[in-house]
Amino acid sequence: MSRQYYEFFCPVKVIAGKAALEHIPYELTSIGAKRPMIVTDKGVRAAGLLDPVIAACEDSGLEIVCIFDDVPPDSSTSVVRTIAALYRKEKCDSIIAVGGGSAIDTGKAVNILVSEGGDDLAKYSGAGVIKHPLNPFFVVPTTAGTGSEVTSVAVITDEVKGVKLPFTSSFLLPNAAIIDPRMTITLPPHITAATAMDAMTHSVEAFTCMAKNPLSDAYATAAIKKVSQFLPKVMDNPKDVDGRLELAQASTMAGIAFSNSMVGLVHALGHATGAICHLPHGLCMSLYLPYVLEYNLETIRQPLGELLLYLDGPEVYSSTPSSRRAEASIAALRKMRNTLYQQCELPRTLKESGKVTYDQLEAIARMALDDGAIMFNPKEADLKDVRAVLENAWAG
Repeated sequence: MSRQYYEFFCPVKVIAGKAALEHIPYELTSIGAKRPMIVTDKGVRAAGLLDPVIAACEDSGLEIVCIFDDVPPDSSTSVVRTIAALYRKEKCDSIIAVGGGSAIDTGKAVNILVSEGGDDLAKYSGAGVIKHPLNPFFVVPTTAGTGSEVTSVAVITDEVKGVKLPFTSSFLLPNAAIIDPRMTITLPPHITAATAMDAMTHSVEAFTCMAKNPLSDAYATAAIKKVSQFLPKVMDNPKDVDGRLELAQASTMAGIAFSNSMVGLVHALGHATGAICHLPHGLCMSLYLPYVLEYNLETIRQPLGELLLYLDGPEVYSSTPSSRRAEASIAALRKMRNTLYQQCELPRTLKESGKVTYDQLEAIARMALDDGAIMFNPKEADLKDVRAVLENAWAG
């Protein structure tokens, strides 16, 4: 699992705390941005989450020039073109993306078009295509899971061709990520659970995959500890502001970890299941995590055993024989999922999701094999192996 060479990169400024939103105007004006646009979705706006962002700007004499609040859950190239046209019409000079993964990815894609020019988003798809810095871009996440605020990737659907376009460039990284617990305090229990397990999976895969490194390990273990400690508290008391902030920080840490170490088979399966069955990403991550860890077990026994310290604490870690710690880590994750199922019915199996049929498993397996994430899985997997993991995940 050791690597003699690695790279670690995260230039995103993180502004976190109970008054983080009030710092947005300073961050904008400090780089000469005076005409910001907000990109968000109707759910975020209806929840009143834009109000403190707008108020912070108005109090500093900074006008939000326009707001686009119609980002769909699965954003598309046509939506991106529509927002880019509005940006140009209103002569905006910066973007504030407020929302979850879809709003953030949409903001990244809009920034490509308004910075590079043109309306053909597809020509910028792939890795390393974008060669120049983009316009000022800020992210205010409203979920604590995706880590998109510190990742250099975006995925947008080309609805004409029926494919998902991936974009990868360090220039997609925001100028700053604003982490404020006011943004996640109204998240319903099932979304709180799914997004926290998304962050957990990012961290566990980051710590056990092929491209792990000492710096990504530090972020991954810190995130796992925070999710383990604070998810139960927030599920018991959704208005726990301190707990919400800790989960949001865990999500950001996990994003930094996996964007520097990559992920593995859990994500390959999750991407395929999302595409074929339209199951939410965080749910897929929570669902597949223990089954993939069991498949990878003998390859990752040592690092997975280390994670018991962060999942269950020093007493459990020290009292568990080193030869059993890896299994104990999986057991801790299963226990966490069982508790979440009792609290908000977060599915633990494909069958419990009610959205996946047994007949779809073969298509999911084949698509997962073509997903780039599988390259970094610590144990090679062929169609038979992936299908076996899916069989286990079907009914538990």
